[in-house]
Amino acid sequence: MVAIEKMEKRLREALDGEVAFDTWSRGIYATDASSYQVMPLGIVFPKNDEDVLKTVQIAAEYDVSVVPRGGGTSLAGQVISRGLVIDFSRHMNAVLEINVEERWVRVQPGVVHAELNHLLKPHGLHFAPDPATSTRANIGGMIGNNSSGTKSILFGKTIDHVLETRVLLADGCALRFSEVTRDEVESKRNGLGREAHIYDHFASIIDKHREEIIARFPKVMRRVGGYNLDEFVHTDRWNLAKLFTGSEGSLGLLLEAKLNLEPLPKYKGLIVPHFKELLDAIRAAPLMVEFGPSAVELIDRPIIEGARGAIGFKDQAAFIEGNPDAILLVEFYGDTIQEIESKLVEVEEALKGRSGAYAWPWFSDTVAMQHAWNVRANGLGLMFGGRSDKMPTAFIEDACVPLNVFPEYVEKVLSICEREGVGSCVYGHASVGVVHIRPRLDLRLEEDIDRYVRIARETFDLVVHYGGAWSGEHGDGLVRGSFIPEFFGPDIYEAFRTIKYLFDPQGRMNPGMIIDVPPMDENLRFGPDYRVNELETVYKYRADRDFAGAVHQCTGVGACRKTMGGTMCPSYRATRDENHSTRGRANAIRLAMSGQMGARGLADEGLHSILDLCLGCKGCKTECPSSVDLAKLKGEVQQKYYDVHGSKLRDRLVAGAPVNGKRFSGSCAPFINGLQKTAWFRASVEKMTGFDRRRALPSYAKQTFQSWFAKHPPLAAPRKVALFADTFTNYHEPDVGIAATRLLESCFYEVVLAPLGCCQRTRISQGFLRDALRDGHTLLRRMDALIQDGLQIVVIEPSCASALTDDLCDMVDDVELVERIQQNVMPIDAFILQEVMNGHITDSFVSNTENILLHGHCHQKALYGTGAMKDLLAMVDGLQIEEVDSGCCGMAGAFGYEKAHYELSNEIGELALFPAIRERTEDATVVACGFSCRHQIYEGTGVRAKHWCEVIKASR
Repeated sequence: MVAIEKMEKRLREALDGEVAFDTWSRGIYATDASSYQVMPLGIVFPKNDEDVLKTVQIAAEYDVSVVPRGGGTSLAGQVISRGLVIDFSRHMNAVLEINVEERWVRVQPGVVHAELNHLLKPHGLHFAPDPATSTRANIGGMIGNNSSGTKSILFGKTIDHVLETRVLLADGCALRFSEVTRDEVESKRNGLGREAHIYDHFASIIDKHREEIIARFPKVMRRVGGYNLDEFVHTDRWNLAKLFTGSEGSLGLLLEAKLNLEPLPKYKGLIVPHFKELLDAIRAAPLMVEFGPSAVELIDRPIIEGARGAIGFKDQAAFIEGNPDAILLVEFYGDTIQEIESKLVEVEEALKGRSGAYAWPWFSDTVAMQHAWNVRANGLGLMFGGRSDKMPTAFIEDACVPLNVFPEYVEKVLSICEREGVGSCVYGHASVGVVHIRPRLDLRLEEDIDRYVRIARETFDLVVHYGGAWSGEHGDGLVRGSFIPEFFGPDIYEAFRTIKYLFDPQGRMNPGMIIDVPPMDENLRFGPDYRVNELETVYKYRADRDFAGAVHQCTGVGACRKTMGGTMCPSYRATRDENHSTRGRANAIRLAMSGQMGARGLADEGLHSILDLCLGCKGCKTECPSSVDLAKLKGEVQQKYYDVHGSKLRDRLVAGAPVNGKRFSGSCAPFINGLQKTAWFRASVEKMTGFDRRRALPSYAKQTFQSWFAKHPPLAAPRKVALFADTFTNYHEPDVGIAATRLLESCFYEVVLAPLGCCQRTRISQGFLRDALRDGHTLLRRMDALIQDGLQIVVIEPSCASALTDDLCDMVDDVELVERIQQNVMPIDAFILQEVMNGHITDSFVSNTENILLHGHCHQKALYGTGAMKDLLAMVDGLQIEEVDSGCCGMAGAFGYEKAHYELSNEIGELALFPAIRERTEDATVVACGFSCRHQIYEGTGVRAKHWCEVIKASR
């Protein structure tokens, strides 16, 4: 340990970037999206090439290995190591040069694929390989893994688009590899230095093993196993960048790459054949390929059911008709829309009566197609929606077989699974003979680990028999690497070993990949010794069975690391720190609850620190394809922490905000408000509680909403609705409640005020769950009394609605009460739209503005969506509505008030929300439904936002 501490000190002193050697960071980086776990010595976040060089040099001094890492989405365990992990994603993520005329781009390894293509789109270009993890996959990882994706039938693999690489070898030598002629190879062989040595020995290896390479490498396009020696036997033009592609970081570290770019398609079309039987869909795939598509993708029933059951995907899955066992997504590119639609009609005719399909909807609308592709892209996470200990496990999912034997192969693999008594999920690239079959296994059980090995062995034999590739997309890694010697034979394996030694003679570059890979049942993340201690929890976790089940829902696919669009994960987007991603936090909780991080478990202070930057936005509940609700998990962990360590004054003040609202609103409000503005008060509060003096605390209302309502003459109307008097509206912003009342009355409803108590949001967000349950249960019973009287209850504040219908409902025991609450308590926009759709509201709507810039509350987006609100606003003639593509505003209740979070809170606001508001047209009214959102917007931009109820009413 002394040597490791010295190495850490050396790295900290030498690098511009950051270094992490703490146990929690190491634990979080011990896993990727695979079934494996290996604890590294530390993590380095280089800022530049010099940092990478110094890291490699210092690691060599201490005889420590290094492994490159980007998005950490590996399904085969390629980016976990006992040495140093070098994370390129945080800093080395620049697009260095774009050449539009020659159609190439030069990038650093940490560039995210989707971000690169977003930058290229205005030029009509894109980097064509498109893995499902595009929103977080790093280019360096795509090169290391030789990724492909849905369009490989058209564009091939990453190796087909890598023009040049600059790499750092273990000895500190940096080399640039690009295409050279065989004459130039011979010239290089006769030179001096490291490059000459490499070219000379590599050429000798190819010459020696040429015939065996031709004989042993699979003849399918989707082949990524071993080192790509077959790229050098059929051509006189060599490019060693293609050797590095797919080498899984075992030869050197990528510093930058020059990539080929393809023109964006002018038009697209999509037809979706539906099949009652999975094998009918498999058999139809070769027929679809005959029509020249850009993609033919398969989705089976578990993914379909997962999409229909996931909050964030059920609307996007609306294109699926009936209950198919499988569907195909068949996409076409064309120069005109007429060409596309003609092709879709042609495919439709071919499907009728000869393929087993019962429906074949087709689309040329961009939004409809994107919904379908979103379901496919998130298939990996959606298949985990079954909430079972038997998880769809990645180990045989990467095989590729020739298309003419594809149906036969799939049928035989499914029969192997059936004989072993396990179910399976099936999805993938039917166009090229790569279908991801995932048997359902619980790798905590010895018998399932035995099945893991047996199923792999039988499937491997089938792949060899059919002349396929054992690794067709996801690579070798820890899961398939041990099969390499048998698959390629002793001569080719010896060539691989020689190449590894040629580039990395000390074996420091990601050892255990491709060469000398351990058995596939070693280093499992779970395994038979994995245990979770029994936990007494406040939440019931009905959707997940228990707390551990909710944590285990995180599959590691890393959708929370996306940086464009949607809501999650705001703190990751601002920090680019894996520890502050949903995946990182879920991993930390898993390690703690299984006793791997010490005796304190969930009460450990290190875990408390990791969860600190979670804003509780609930974006992960919807946008994570596995619906991991980190906000709920954080609350549970906070309660455990308080039980051991106690709580701070700041936490208790936030939790007790409703009490202060009642105490300080009314006649004493002017004095309290004036006091809160003084420099002395702000400084004192900052010192005592940690609330930043730069923040203006919410002011209190001189007349509460409840007081106003008591004087307000009721409207005699045939229909009644109860309006929940939440803390924020009642004690701080009664004008919003008044507007909501007048809106409902304009729709001809008698409003019954429901001042039933606090929704418990402030307690829930701070982790005082037992207190929230105690008073929240009483509140729900009071609400139920109104419901039993025939009233529906509408809620103005989205975070209050989520506390009532989501959080509290998963705490109480009475399931029938929960059902009544969830059916009859709703956001005000959802209620009014419901009444419009039911024909109870027939009036048109008018607005006091002509242009709206809309920011949706994160809880609103996560649980209810902004659709109802936008639909109502769209009923106003001539009203222009633009919704900002923003996540959490950054205030998140009390989060942005804390001094420790002040800067981050503003950084989150600056990601999308603040710039959009500053760039709006002068006549645009900013609308934001959340109390905290409106305060954040004012403090960040000086603009006073309105609740949507303040800008619309019925025209009665």
